[in-house]
Amino acid sequence: MEERLSASLEDYLEAISHIASEKHVARAKDIARRLEVNQSSVTVALRALAKRGLINYAPYDFVTLTPEGERVSQNVVQRHQTLRRFFITVLSVESRLADKAACEMEHSLPYEILVLLTEFVNFVERCPQCLEQFRQEQAQKEGG
Repeated sequence: MEERLSASLEDYLEAISHIASEKHVARAKDIARRLEVNQSSVTVALRALAKRGLINYAPYDFVTLTPEGERVSQNVVQRHQTLRRFFITVLSVESRLADKAACEMEHSLPYEILVLLTEFVNFVERCPQCLEQFRQEQAQKEGG
């Protein structure tokens, strides 16, 4: 059974994935800047990810995801995006708050719930009258 990554290491994988998609390569300094951490923290995390076979890493070189690292990082990204969509689309949460909450919650969301949440958000997007009815009910609860 594979050992679960810490939230911090998942954040590093997610950052590497985003940086690589934007710049085609990720460097330790880019990761430090994106996560707002110091270089030594990045080095420790990169070594841990490399030891688990999730990244290719050598000091002062580019950082790349292994196929397994790509799979894990895409899972983290998908959980984040699904939660963010739910908060914004269904709950009308402001974008920055939705992003922050998604980042905090993405690490503990089980796959089965992710699938259901994705299906629910897709349903609500296909059924705007359902969403409007939900919002009206919420407004009544707040007002009454």
